[in-house]
Amino acid sequence: MTALLKLLRSAPFSARLGMGMVLITLLAAILAPAIAPYGETAVTGDVWLPASSSHWVGTDNLGRDLFSRLLFGARNTIAIAFLITALSFGVGTVWGFLAATVGGWIDQLLSRGVDILMAFPTLIFALMVLSVVGTSIPALVVVIALLDSTRVFRLSRAVAMDIAVMEYVEAARLRGEGLWWLMRHEILPNAMPPLVAEFGLRFCFVFLFIAALSFLGLGIQPPTADWGSMVRENAGAITFGIYTPLWPAGAIAFLTVGVNLIVDWFLHVASGLED
Repeated sequence: MTALLKLLRSAPFSARLGMGMVLITLLAAILAPAIAPYGETAVTGDVWLPASSSHWVGTDNLGRDLFSRLLFGARNTIAIAFLITALSFGVGTVWGFLAATVGGWIDQLLSRGVDILMAFPTLIFALMVLSVVGTSIPALVVVIALLDSTRVFRLSRAVAMDIAVMEYVEAARLRGEGLWWLMRHEILPNAMPPLVAEFGLRFCFVFLFIAALSFLGLGIQPPTADWGSMVRENAGAITFGIYTPLWPAGAIAFLTVGVNLIVDWFLHVASGLED
């Protein structure tokens, strides 16, 4: 804990700014039911009202309070994006480590399967699958996690292949340690820095991907609040000079920039380079 606090104190301004941006968003998501002035789906006024004391950032296309929708949208979008990222990392890392550690036909089979999935454009493939299986949240989680795990597989396999030939891994093999022991105790600890950095980048990708699917109508479905669908629902306001869709779009950019600032700092620390 002391080392962690020392590391945080040594963080540059950009990293601290990113932490603050992420912390603000997380607090908004966690405390949404307590601080939102209205319910997630409650119609509280006329359509596209301007900001006022009753509606701090105005209302949306159905007359719902936009500030409340932004808070609940953070709760829904971030939770689903984190779940998808964690699932994709669990699947991709295990299979990547397995392919690198075992090698041979298992490596070839897994690698060629991943190559086939990555041959299709991610967005088009997701749209095709979701059009068939439906747009429920479980289907959204499974489909995006499966597609995203291919990228995690490629990274974890590449990192693990460099580690698997190290002397301490060979010594563990000679001691008779099993496959899962090698993956958990020898490869995983030494592969953590690039994987943690990639987790942040993958979270941003998944977060933006969900927003894109919601904007296209195949992501999180109404009336559930979601920043991507909020942009789509209020896009027509721009025609009338009303900037309502810029609020959820700005929220998406705010969190993405914050996470990337933290990831950039972590990559710098993990590289061992000095300023």
